[in-house]
Amino acid sequence: MSLATRILWGLVIGIVAALATLAIGQWHAPTLAFMQRVSSAVFDPFGQVFLRLLFFVVIPLVFSSLASGIVQLGQLNRLGPLAARTFALFAANMVIGVAIGLVLMNLLQPGHHIDPLTAQKLMAEYGGSAVQSVRTHAEQPGLSLGLLVEMFMPRNLFGAVVGNNRGVIGDVLPLILFAILVGAAGTQLAPDKRQRLQDGLDLISELMTKIVDFALQLAPYAVPAMIYSVIVKVGLDVVLALSVFVVGCLLAMALHLFGTMSLWIALLARKSPWAFFKNIRPVLVTAFSTSSSNATLPTSLAIAQEELKLRPTTSGFVLPLGATMNMSGTALFEGCVVLFIAQVFGVELSLATQVIMLLLAVLSAVAVSGIPGGSLPMIAGLLATFGIPPEGIGIIIGVDRLLDMARTTVNVGSDIVTAQIVDDSLKRAEARNAQA
Repeated sequence: MSLATRILWGLVIGIVAALATLAIGQWHAPTLAFMQRVSSAVFDPFGQVFLRLLFFVVIPLVFSSLASGIVQLGQLNRLGPLAARTFALFAANMVIGVAIGLVLMNLLQPGHHIDPLTAQKLMAEYGGSAVQSVRTHAEQPGLSLGLLVEMFMPRNLFGAVVGNNRGVIGDVLPLILFAILVGAAGTQLAPDKRQRLQDGLDLISELMTKIVDFALQLAPYAVPAMIYSVIVKVGLDVVLALSVFVVGCLLAMALHLFGTMSLWIALLARKSPWAFFKNIRPVLVTAFSTSSSNATLPTSLAIAQEELKLRPTTSGFVLPLGATMNMSGTALFEGCVVLFIAQVFGVELSLATQVIMLLLAVLSAVAVSGIPGGSLPMIAGLLATFGIPPEGIGIIIGVDRLLDMARTTVNVGSDIVTAQIVDDSLKRAEARNAQA
């Protein structure tokens, strides 16, 4: 049985076991309480071992793969077409995703299915987390040119990348810029020096990939442990209370990932969507179980080169950038949440306002960290922007972990689709130039 199949079976087993535990808990609450404690004491730490192995390699892998991808271009002027195609697809990806989400939320009107009593109960239960997210957003400075310079070019590069908190990954944006600069400078070196630089970067990438292989051996066991813990702790009560909203979000994400992206693969990459998604199953399962674009990046790079046969120049450039900037699932989710909470509080948002929301959701999604729960402070800011009580995110926090898993899957799936399209388009362009 292949690793991807074993991971998928593990995911199914974890979901079935969790649902069985919730069913038992309906008539014997102590059993459910006991399994929730077991999840916190045993399953969560085991899942964290898997996650931390992936997080360990994120910083060196992002740097080495991105810098190596640019060095392998050979000439700096070849970076222009690669970057132009990548950023154009990123922008289109996120805009289409948010548009799909807003259309479905307008059709389903999930906010009108939540009665005031249920909304008050949810806000009371998750109000603490909501207040924390609002406070986090309030502490963030407003977007400005100065802030953009600080985000991409901090005075202390290594301090920003390492971070001042051992519990989170440092800032990846300045690392990406530094890697691009190193790669660009590397293309200007003498051929022998450029080759030595590329060999060194490739060696680091290969070492990090081996560590990823170690982590993936744990995946068939860590994935069911993590999904079991999430479902047992969230419970079905909250999911049922927000069922229309949850179904609407999941449907929008599925339409974008398997609808829009399938069309892109068929029309732009000229490949079979079925074969493509079959090849990237390990990537999607890893994204779903970890809820982190950063944690999934090592797997994405490995699958892109081993299964999809993408060139290192393309995958090494597109995927690290995508893990930080191409957040189509997150942008889609942000638009859905703002519209849903506006409906709950009876705030009418006109078509023009929703178009503005679409653009703001795309911009804020780019600033979201590629880690679990990174979007909540941004959503609080969007709610405040449109005159909706930001504390209203307390209504959806109970199901955020499940939806975070889904939107991360969309984020990562969109990244690897973009890499495939960019790689194929560059190959066709090079073939045309060669014939000319």
